[in-house]
Amino acid sequence: MYSPTRKRFGQHWLKSEAILNQIIAAARLCQDDAVLEIGPGTGILTRRLVESVSSLVAVEIDRDLCIKLRKLLGDRENFSLIEADILQLDLNNYPHLNKVVANIPYNITGPILEKLLGTITNPTGQNYQLIVLLIQKEVADRLVAQPGSKTFGALSVRIQYLADCQLVCRVPAKAFQPPPKVDSAVVSLSPRPFPIVANNPKHLGTILQLGFANRRKMLRNNLKSLIDGDHLSQLLQEFNLNPQARAEELSLTNWIHLSNHLQTD
Repeated sequence: MYSPTRKRFGQHWLKSEAILNQIIAAARLCQDDAVLEIGPGTGILTRRLVESVSSLVAVEIDRDLCIKLRKLLGDRENFSLIEADILQLDLNNYPHLNKVVANIPYNITGPILEKLLGTITNPTGQNYQLIVLLIQKEVADRLVAQPGSKTFGALSVRIQYLADCQLVCRVPAKAFQPPPKVDSAVVSLSPRPFPIVANNPKHLGTILQLGFANRRKMLRNNLKSLIDGDHLSQLLQEFNLNPQARAEELSLTNWIHLSNHLQTD
């Protein structure tokens, strides 16, 4: 019997052992790991995590679920439960945490990603080695998308600047109780400095916002407020790109080079 869900918290209970196994495998857990779990819910993943790590900190906003989790795992010395909104919690108070493994609420995926990774202009100071998340498939596709694909966009560039992104597996709606209206996926994010640095991260963020503002338009039209179209076409040719390229055709490296070049003009 599964606990009742609360729609406002975006709750769907994962029930597939096969998907649980893939999440655990992707996390590459060892006994020295200190793990953060966001939204432990009924504890199906929590029970697997607590057996494999030195410390597990779980953050749950639902008071009723916290009561059940304390009864289930409260006697474990390596388990800490925090009843709080993850978006309001200062993670700098938990510097020992080195991994995040979680089935997160889909309605706050963007804010959670920013909480864990920071932004281009302000990367987080928290040094996670690995982040494994079960998220909506549409978002997962955008995180791992490659240049030239329909799903490659500003989010792809922003997150890939902060972390190496890999798709672990697809997760059908039937793997949950109750099943969500969308399919899901497990992704693995490895935070790291990108090899090529944006000289002005704020400027990179600006040109990304403008560049992807209208995907149907050529990049020279979207960026005309920043750079003359003929000059941009010349730069694109130097990058071995079509002068009539659209935003999704530029790689992360291309975007950084473009940003850096525009800053020196």
